[in-house]
Amino acid sequence: MADIHIEEFYKDTAIALVQLYNAFPRRVNLFVEDIAGPDQADEFGLHSRRHMACFGSLLWLAEEGYLRYVDTIRQEALDQAVLSHRAFTRLTAQASAELIDRFAPQQVADESIPPSVREDFSTHVHIIRETIRGGNSAQVSQVMQAVFFQDSH
Repeated sequence: MADIHIEEFYKDTAIALVQLYNAFPRRVNLFVEDIAGPDQADEFGLHSRRHMACFGSLLWLAEEGYLRYVDTIRQEALDQAVLSHRAFTRLTAQASAELIDRFAPQQVADESIPPSVREDFSTHVHIIRETIRGGNSAQVSQVMQAVFFQDSH
């Protein structure tokens, strides 16, 4: 994928959704710096393009029904954010065989792992976590497209 801002969007949304999943069902503050990294405002107090793109991604997730929040904390965070039902059920759903084969084949196939754990390894959220850990932006983009944006739900 040639468009770096789109790869950043997929990475930001992946990290945000995993953070909210890890806290679910508690409401938490979702800080841009925890997702996109530290930001240094300019002499006018304006954030960098990268910071604002991440903040925009969080707002987009809310507008599209993937999360809810009470308010914004300036342009620094979403206050009391929580996953929506739509996002929670999508994250906990079983991934397609294609996604599992591409991104978590060893874990799901390992017979020494209890079946309930192998089942957890085949969820969308697990595949997203593993892909984020791998650090490959193109793979994060592919997983997020497959999980959230390619099929109807």
